[in-house]
Amino acid sequence: MRNAYLTAARSLQLGREWAVEGDQPRALEAYADALGLLRTLPPERTRDVLLAHTHLAFYQTLALVGSPGGQSHLHLGVSYARSTRDPLARAIAEECLSGLDVVM
Repeated sequence: MRNAYLTAARSLQLGREWAVEGDQPRALEAYADALGLLRTLPPERTRDVLLAHTHLAFYQTLALVGSPGGQSHLHLGVSYARSTRDPLARAIAEECLSGLDVVM
């Protein structure tokens, strides 16, 4: 299971790098790969923290290019960030919500 977490984390990292470089389609594909892998794992804090970060990164990338469909990723990312109480995930979620006039 540790290998699955490392693979998902690497996909998330690559997705973030590609999003910053302007390669949003490749970034979205990396996030989708990470989500697909994480959803096969049993519920556990590490998995949920990675799900929070991946959903929020997915939302941020979709918002960056103005694509619809990011709201479900925002909702799930915020939910996972709240439940895991991961400080970084919560900070990212709050940043995402700040433009929406919503309080976490």
